[in-house]
Amino acid sequence: MSEWTIGIIGGSGLYAMDALEDPQWIEVGSPWGKPSDALLIGRIHGVKFVFLPRHGRGHHLSPSGVNYRANIDVLKRAGCTDVLAISAVGSLREALAPGRFVAVDQFIDRTFAREKSFFGNGMVAHVSTADPVCPRLSALAAAAGEAAGADMARGGTYLAMEGPQFSSRAESELYRMWGCDVIGMTGMPEAKLAREAELPYALVGMVTDYDCWRSGEEAVEVSAILAQLQANAEAARRMVLELARSLPERREPSPIDTILDTALITAPDARDPALLAKLDAVAGRVLKAQP
Repeated sequence: MSEWTIGIIGGSGLYAMDALEDPQWIEVGSPWGKPSDALLIGRIHGVKFVFLPRHGRGHHLSPSGVNYRANIDVLKRAGCTDVLAISAVGSLREALAPGRFVAVDQFIDRTFAREKSFFGNGMVAHVSTADPVCPRLSALAAAAGEAAGADMARGGTYLAMEGPQFSSRAESELYRMWGCDVIGMTGMPEAKLAREAELPYALVGMVTDYDCWRSGEEAVEVSAILAQLQANAEAARRMVLELARSLPERREPSPIDTILDTALITAPDARDPALLAKLDAVAGRVLKAQP
């Protein structure tokens, strides 16, 4: 069997994975609260996949209402080695037309109403997010998308906004001036939390619209986004199949697997036992190794 266990976080329009062999929905609890949904676990070409619909089946959770900490925690508890997020995004570039896929490699976080770390008073840690995306997983996902027939762009900066409202035209133009390529509401703090949990993370954005920056363009409407999502979701499912086929049989260690080795700063005698208990999955590896 494969050494990989791939967590898939499905965004808008992607609420299940039909290709899984022997699929089972399994409830996994988290000390960080309730995750978006149960986990759908199965295999594709011998590779174990753990699927989590970010907004829950039926899309009942808003971007700000998603419990990102619980979601990453339960994926870690389920044994995931790597996490691939598949998300709907708006385009801030002419060349990134609706229907294209973008393997993003950078984020700008403009969210403000979400818990963004597993750590805090009583157990302080600082991880680097200079390069927030795992280059290995991102390259594998991009190659899988290309093999699946998706029009794939490699690299791009994702602007994470709070939402749930779409951008004003002034905001959209500002983000373009900042050098952003796509815009979405869910990539952060998800990517930061995955890094804290020592989970290599990649995000493929499925472009649904041009946001509202184009002159003479109609403002973003949910109906148009939903229509594009249906086409994008089928390509995303094919991408996951190709990813399962193309993964190397052996998963070589990633530097992200052990990033907490140099991140914890609180002295052992100053640590909060209650917080340590909540960190059993996220940081259990390094905490157990320390005196």
